[in-house]
Amino acid sequence: MKPFKLLCLFAALPATTLVAQTKSYTNFVLINLDDVGYGDFSYNGAIGYQTPNIDRMAAEGMRFTRFLAAQPISGASRAGLLTGCYPNRIGFSGAPGPDCGYGIHPDEMTLGELVKQQGYQTAIYGKWHLGDAHPFLPLQNGFDDYYGLPYSNDMWPYHPQQGEVFNFPDLPTIEGNRVVGYNTDQTRFTTDYTNRSVAFIKKHKSQPFFLYLAHSMPHVPLAVSDRFKGKSAQGLYGDVLMEIDWSVGEVLKTLREEGLEENTLVILTSDNGPWANYGNHAGSAGGLREAKATTFDGGNRVPCVMYWKGYIPSGSTCHKLAVNIDIFPTFAALSGAALPAHRIDGVSLLPLLKGDQQVTPRSSFTYYYGKNDLEAVTDGTYKLVFPHKYVTYQAHLPGNDGKPGQLDVLTLHKPELYDLRRDPGERNDVLGQHPEVAARLMEVADAMRADLGDDLTRCKPTGARPHGLVKSPKK
Repeated sequence: MKPFKLLCLFAALPATTLVAQTKSYTNFVLINLDDVGYGDFSYNGAIGYQTPNIDRMAAEGMRFTRFLAAQPISGASRAGLLTGCYPNRIGFSGAPGPDCGYGIHPDEMTLGELVKQQGYQTAIYGKWHLGDAHPFLPLQNGFDDYYGLPYSNDMWPYHPQQGEVFNFPDLPTIEGNRVVGYNTDQTRFTTDYTNRSVAFIKKHKSQPFFLYLAHSMPHVPLAVSDRFKGKSAQGLYGDVLMEIDWSVGEVLKTLREEGLEENTLVILTSDNGPWANYGNHAGSAGGLREAKATTFDGGNRVPCVMYWKGYIPSGSTCHKLAVNIDIFPTFAALSGAALPAHRIDGVSLLPLLKGDQQVTPRSSFTYYYGKNDLEAVTDGTYKLVFPHKYVTYQAHLPGNDGKPGQLDVLTLHKPELYDLRRDPGERNDVLGQHPEVAARLMEVADAMRADLGDDLTRCKPTGARPHGLVKSPKK
């Protein structure tokens, strides 16, 4: 194991905080949920169920109000999260399904590989979604232990269409590098992932560790254990969120019991917004426009809570712009690990975690979707949206009880500018009132087009890298 040194950033901390640092390294627990919307926790307005453990984490940690996923779709979002890059920089788009033939390139550095430089024990329990072929699985990409699904829990050839209902698929559950079963019982996943996470923490309590708990829920088809079935006033979706809250509580309780709270950063977030056309089997975007698979903020803005006893100011709220790709350089700064030689796009959030609200680590974010469409850009206050086609959830009633509702495709024909401070629902175009803001944001977008390209304006990328490929994909 490599020696660990106290980072120079601790020299600036108050004496009471220094006392709390019982070890010279920081553990990391990253809990990434699937399709949880901005309004899905009770601290942020959820109705019909309570999330007391997550609420407590928010009350005693830091709640981010302008935290974005790298893309509003799970595979690309998770690729960004685990590499600190815009997904299209590393050739990632969409949500890779079974036998897709592509995945994370071996030259990219994942969060697991980042902290392994410093001797961390690493594990992922849950959804991977960076490719299901052997070269792309977790154990080949920086993780010591893996149990879960290689992709989403609905990915099989018979995904329901409008008016149809889910039949649970036979999904390959993987342990390490080996498929250990094909089964349709998804009711055990949340419990299984949680129990393995608790055991991992206890096993490595005397070593630096990184735990990536990537829940399959509440992505449809929904499933919940008998312990929580029928417990909420919001039906099955509420039951599932209550079980996820229990899971978070078990992880936090284990850290407390093992004396690890004061040297462990815990982050809870989601890969994208809710899949809204599933109605009562979907979450809430909390009043934001649209949902998953759109670059309006209902698709990209997600809940995020960070907790670290004695380090992050208790009960704090951060309104600064932040993105899930920023977690990578934050872990690097705290662990002392070297960033990769190639370019990444994330920025460290450490100044914000210390409570310094005068700094702005991230000045802008560009919203890519599709294969390589630059659809919008924001500085955290204003958002400039470019002409593009998008799926809308607002033209028809959503589905019910596991049946998806009908979707339409609309076209935005001209650029529009939204003042997110006054209009978080992105309903009022104020471009005519603020042409200078639009011009400034256009400069940011043009610079990104020159780097990563843009299919909408037919700009070719100069700074993008390829994804990994298997020699003979099945399809």
